[in-house]
Amino acid sequence: MTPAFEKLQKQLKQLPGLGYRSSERIALHLLVEKPARLPALVAALQEAAAAVHRCARCGNLAEAECCEICADARRDRSVVCVVEQVPDLVAIERSGAHRGVYHVLHGKLSPISGVSPDDLNFGPLLRALEAGEVRELILALSNDVEGEATCHFLTERIPPGGAVKITRIGFGLPSGGGVLYADSVTLKSALDGRRDYR
Repeated sequence: MTPAFEKLQKQLKQLPGLGYRSSERIALHLLVEKPARLPALVAALQEAAAAVHRCARCGNLAEAECCEICADARRDRSVVCVVEQVPDLVAIERSGAHRGVYHVLHGKLSPISGVSPDDLNFGPLLRALEAGEVRELILALSNDVEGEATCHFLTERIPPGGAVKITRIGFGLPSGGGVLYADSVTLKSALDGRRDYR
């Protein structure tokens, strides 16, 4: 193969879920089978890179200062569902079970992997909690050690007095499982069956 092909394949291989064979197949598809699709793909990537950024309020994908969910006046801003990644938000939103807003941490605490609170998107959420803007905090994080550590970190920073109800999804999600891979029915059951966390 040519150096340019190998460079493309190497870049594709760095994407999540793509191994050597998958990246090779995509590169061949784009260069040999459907080369007419390349300009549109390149243009879409460049446009997204220039226009899409994190929502200033919740960390979701946005093209304006705030994402469409945060800008929607029909959403209950006092009920905040905390998730690890944007795909988790998308999965819960697809279930239709949550009509509040979200907060995306972009990861979870993991001292072993070197992920500290400073590496995650806690700031806007903690400010909203301190300002008394949150009535209920739904912790929709993975049911594993790192997810539990992240939940504990958050609950320790909630002002005392019981003004904020803290719930944790878990019913319907297997131990060690994440939100991203659950189907809509399971996610709806998990949200409907949430329990007090403290």
